[in-house]
Amino acid sequence: MKQQHTTAFVYDESYFWHETGTGALFLPAGGWVEPDSHVESPESKRRVKNLLERSGFMKRLHVVHPRAATASEVARVHTPSYIDLVKQLSDTTGGDAGELALVGRGSYEIALLSAGGALTGVDLVMNGEARNVYALTRPPGHHAEPDKGMGFCLFNNVAIAAKYAQEQYGLKRILIVDWDVHHGNGTETAFLHDRGVLFVSLHEETNFPLDRGYAEHVGEGEGRGYTVNIPLPAATTNAGYLEALERVLVPIADQYKPELVLVSAGQDANIFDPLARMMVTSDGFGAIAKVVKAIAERHCEGRMVLCHEGGYSTGYVPFCTVAIIEALRGEKSGVEDPFQLTVDTARLRIVLPHHKAAIDHVIDVQSAYWDLTK
Repeated sequence: MKQQHTTAFVYDESYFWHETGTGALFLPAGGWVEPDSHVESPESKRRVKNLLERSGFMKRLHVVHPRAATASEVARVHTPSYIDLVKQLSDTTGGDAGELALVGRGSYEIALLSAGGALTGVDLVMNGEARNVYALTRPPGHHAEPDKGMGFCLFNNVAIAAKYAQEQYGLKRILIVDWDVHHGNGTETAFLHDRGVLFVSLHEETNFPLDRGYAEHVGEGEGRGYTVNIPLPAATTNAGYLEALERVLVPIADQYKPELVLVSAGQDANIFDPLARMMVTSDGFGAIAKVVKAIAERHCEGRMVLCHEGGYSTGYVPFCTVAIIEALRGEKSGVEDPFQLTVDTARLRIVLPHHKAAIDHVIDVQSAYWDLTK
C-alpha cells in the first residue's frame, strides 16, 4: 500500500505564468482605464507558495506537481467549440473567451494543467496517498460555463474533477462546497440536474454574476434540492459564515453522506479584498476549513480536495490560505497573521440580525428538501 500523507500541496510554476495583461481591478486597460496590474495577477497565488516556503511549513506537506488534463476530460464539462476557442486564442493573439475570461499566449496549456491539478488531487485522496489536498490552481474555474468563460475562469477545475471522480471511481455522492465570495455559477450549471453532486455555495449576495445564486435556485429536475445557495449580505463576519455552515451546510451534508468533498476555495471574502465587501479574517478561513474538514472526516475518511479560486488582496490572501492549510493538516505553521492587530476581532464574533435573517430564509427554502429542524 502506498504511503499516506496527511496533506498534499499541488502546484506548478506554470500557474503563475498565465497572463492576464494590464488593467485596473477587473477591467483590461484601454479607454479611460490606465494600465496597471490586473487584479487577477499571479501575485496573490505566488505569495501563498512563498509564505509556505519562507515559514518552512512546505517541508511538512507532500508537494506534488500536477499532470495536465486532457481535452476529453475537459469536454466532460465544456463544449468542444469552446475548448477550441480557448486554444485558438492561446495560440495566437490572446483575448477574451467569454465575459472577463482572459486568455494569454500559452494559457490553454496552463489551463489544462490547472484542471489537471484538481484531477491530481482526486487521485491522491482516492488512492490513499493523501488524506486531503490543497491545489493552488490558476487560472481559476468556478465561473466557467459549458460554452464560455467568465470572471477570469477558463476551464471549471472543480466541475471537471467531480465528473472525473464519478467516471473514474464510480462515486455516487460528491459534495462541492464553494466559499468563494462570488457565486459559482458554472459549477451550478454543470450539476443542475444531477443529484450525484450536492453543490453548496456561500457567496455575497448580488455581487457577481448578476441574477445568479439566489436561495430559490435549488436545482432542476432530478437535481432539485441538490443545489443549495446561501447568499450572504455585505459585511458578513467570521461568525456569520460559521452560523451559515453550522445551520445549513452541516445538517444537509450529514444527510447526504458524501463519498468525496471538493471545495472551490476562494479567499476573496477576506476583509481586505478589493472585489468584495465581506469581513472574514485568516482565523475565520481556518475555522471554515475545519467545519468542512469535519464533514469529510465523518463521511468519507477525510477525502477532501480544495482548489484555489479567487482572492485579490495580494498582501492578505497568503495568510488566509496558510490558515486553511493549517486546518487541513491539523498543525500550526508558526506564521502569525500580522494584520490581525488592525481588526476589531470582537466585531467579527457578531451575527447581525439581517445576516441571521438571510440564513433563516435559506433554511426556509431548503426545508422543503432537507431536515433542518435541529
